[in-house]
Amino acid sequence: MTDSSSLIGQTISHYRMIERIGAGGMGEVYRARDEHLDREVAIKVLPQRTLIDEHARKLLHKEAVTLSKLNHSHIATIYDFDTQQGLDFLVMEYVSGETLSQHLSASVLSEKEVAALGLQIVQALEEAHEHGIIHRDLKPANIAITSKGQVKVLDFGLAKLFDPTRGGLKAETLTQSVDNSNLIGTLPYMAPEQVNGEHIDARADIWAAGCVLYEMATHQRSFREESTARLFDSILHQVVVAPRALNPRISPEMERIILKCLAKEPENRYQSAKELLVDLRRLTGNSTMVVGHQKHPLWKLVSKLATLLIALALGTAYFVSRRYWPQSAAAQRIMLAVLPFENLSGDPKQEYFSDGLTEEMISQLGRWQPQRLGVIARTSTTHYKGSKKRIDQIGHELGVSYVLEGSVRREEDRVRIATELIHVVDQTPLWSETYERQAADVFAVQSEVASRITQSLALELLPSQRASLLRSPTKDSAAHEAYLKGLYYLNNVTGENYERARTHLERAIELDPRYAPAYAALAEYYWGTDKLPPQLAMPKAEEFTLKSLQLDESLPEAHSALAGIRFYYNWDWSAAEKEFTRSLELNPSGAETHRLYSLYLASVSGADQAVREIRRAQQLDPLSLNINTSAGWVFNYTRQYDQAIEQCRKALEIDPDYVSAHDCLGEGYLAKGMFEQAVAEFRRAASGGEPVRTVGLARAYGIMGKKNEARKVLDELTKASRQSYFPPYLFGAIHVALGENQLGLVWLEEAYTHRDPYMVHLKRDATFDPLRSDPRFQDLLRRMSFPQ
Repeated sequence: MTDSSSLIGQTISHYRMIERIGAGGMGEVYRARDEHLDREVAIKVLPQRTLIDEHARKLLHKEAVTLSKLNHSHIATIYDFDTQQGLDFLVMEYVSGETLSQHLSASVLSEKEVAALGLQIVQALEEAHEHGIIHRDLKPANIAITSKGQVKVLDFGLAKLFDPTRGGLKAETLTQSVDNSNLIGTLPYMAPEQVNGEHIDARADIWAAGCVLYEMATHQRSFREESTARLFDSILHQVVVAPRALNPRISPEMERIILKCLAKEPENRYQSAKELLVDLRRLTGNSTMVVGHQKHPLWKLVSKLATLLIALALGTAYFVSRRYWPQSAAAQRIMLAVLPFENLSGDPKQEYFSDGLTEEMISQLGRWQPQRLGVIARTSTTHYKGSKKRIDQIGHELGVSYVLEGSVRREEDRVRIATELIHVVDQTPLWSETYERQAADVFAVQSEVASRITQSLALELLPSQRASLLRSPTKDSAAHEAYLKGLYYLNNVTGENYERARTHLERAIELDPRYAPAYAALAEYYWGTDKLPPQLAMPKAEEFTLKSLQLDESLPEAHSALAGIRFYYNWDWSAAEKEFTRSLELNPSGAETHRLYSLYLASVSGADQAVREIRRAQQLDPLSLNINTSAGWVFNYTRQYDQAIEQCRKALEIDPDYVSAHDCLGEGYLAKGMFEQAVAEFRRAASGGEPVRTVGLARAYGIMGKKNEARKVLDELTKASRQSYFPPYLFGAIHVALGENQLGLVWLEEAYTHRDPYMVHLKRDATFDPLRSDPRFQDLLRRMSFPQ
């Protein structure tokens, strides 16, 4: 048996070995002279004991015969397979030039070159796949480029013949197909199913082509880990860095093509080389493009004229559309949803951390480019926590074009955050990135993610915006931890959780007295608590809100909270309007602010403005029960009862047991004199056990003349009010429904004295129409100083 290390200068069969030109796990490659046909060839000498017996040798010879039938300008032809002097070898076309790997090490490619080379590579794959052959080992080292810029794909001799009727072939395990010394050289280009040892088909080559395109476009491998274990994990589980993040000069379309090739699931990739070829040709606009090819001068002139004509046409179309079909600001904004970050720590107690990061990400993105980017609110995206729905379905339900997915793995003081921005229409990732940092660095990660999104969506930031948004609200990781726990309990509203929220938020402020968002969140707690009457709770809410704004005037949630306080407690209408406006300037995606503003407008202004604001809130938070029900109340307050009924029914489609929606629906029916339906809805509302939800039932009984039933409900409410605060305004509403107008006025005076938040509805509320001619009622309206 001949030692392959001493083959240079020897003649095997009729091939004279000239020099060794390559080596790998599947053998050594030599440049040789075919003495019979007087031509240069490449000889791949297989490692000894690769073919253990004559049967294996015959099988490989049969494959070689099949492979030799591939006759294509971009495939290096296989001429022969033979065994001589104890050596098994393949005889292939010799390609003079350099490998793509060498080419990349010497130069940076333009997108035009990437596309031209990519076209030729994929044309080779298309030809092979049509003959039922997959490459299995496509990589830059197996792609040659001649001096004329022509691509030749090498080493189809390592491919396996596959039968399309049986759905592919079983990939060999890595230890069978690649020896350890060459594992890192090939593994970075293997598809996940190939790494897993699963059945593979032509789509494994599509993945490899995506890896090659990625490397040409960015000058970096798509998966760069040096450790085999980490490389395995990355290929199977991690998303690649978006190409445009590494090379902003490449086009979004090129990035889309690459990322579609690199979809983890084969069914989400291009399903054939032909499909990929179509997109590459569309990108280049020239199906015969090659590196170095120059267009004819006449073609350049025609191209310029065509471009000018297109520009003129587009300009005219834009002018016409703006003149005759003006678009709303909302229609011009890009809509994005941030899905709940998945907690991968394995510890349910860490849910607060992943949920908190999601909410902070939503808040930051809403402020990042407010006039161009709309961000769906947390209450709607929470519906998809743990959901198996497809991205396109989620996008359709939320009305967005892009979705940000993420996961969080936390171990002690380290955190690993993986993010992926996905285009809803074709479910292709625009970019993805994984960050592994100290837990204290999560603010920097959030800013990086937000910045990457704006880059991917071609949004520009002013330097002042970027500087403001890159500031970390706290340097204390323990304070941030306490704040996230406070948010978690604030959003998971139960009596016990709500009190836990206060404890954690107070702890955050104790650890960092300059932590502005923590003060704003604590203000939200006092705003929403039912443990204290408004006279005690609202001044505390105001104190913490003003402290938050003193530390950071640019916090939209703090301005929104202050607007609510000025509206519901101070009854300072102009100050409330000012704060609503400021909050929405800072973050037009603030769905809750739009909701509160709509209720303000419904109470003090016109119906049209109120409806417009609540519709904006619904667009930004389409699955929020609170917002959808508030829309019903806006219609009730503005006396559009049919619309109120329709809207409350829509809210109940989201959750048939939502008591506030039943209460709202009952109010609409009651106003229209549909008493049986009203009582049925009010009973559903009262079934939740909240005292305020029984008021509608008492009023309905009173209006219907069922005074005994009304007084039973009233007596229960009176008992409940001795245990905890109950709004005097609502007692007044029940007495008016019973025809006891004088008592109704007494309770309204009590409501005025105690700054009852319900008093803001007095000007519009149809409940008190029987009192409107009474001078004492008119005096109340005067003292409330409602805008005219």
